[in-house]
Amino acid sequence: VQLVESGGGLVQPGGSLRLSCAAYGFRFGDYAMSWYRQAPGKERELVAEISRIGGWTNYADSVKGRFTFSRDDAKSTVYLQMNSLKPEDTAVYYCKGQYIYNGANVYWGQGTQVTVSS
Repeated sequence: VQLVESGGGLVQPGGSLRLSCAAYGFRFGDYAMSWYRQAPGKERELVAEISRIGGWTNYADSVKGRFTFSRDDAKSTVYLQMNSLKPEDTAVYYCKGQYIYNGANVYWGQGTQVTVSS
């Protein structure tokens, strides 16, 4: 079982990045997916979440209107399109998968660094 994030990097304020998270070893369609982030010295926080099949999404107030969360079940992959990036978006971004039927199975990726700086 594995979640592998990619797409992080250094970007200037106002720029864009697209994060990807590929799932391996479990029935992706039975999992709700989410993105969290953790900045230095701060607690991990929820950024966005998406339901099974992608019928419902939810975003933190700080990213609404700038980030878009989507999933491609055929590729067992989720994406986080991040636009109008701000320095306060700088953090390690983590992908999480949670089994929708009982919530007992929870998987995390290793994280990908996003740095927004001029």
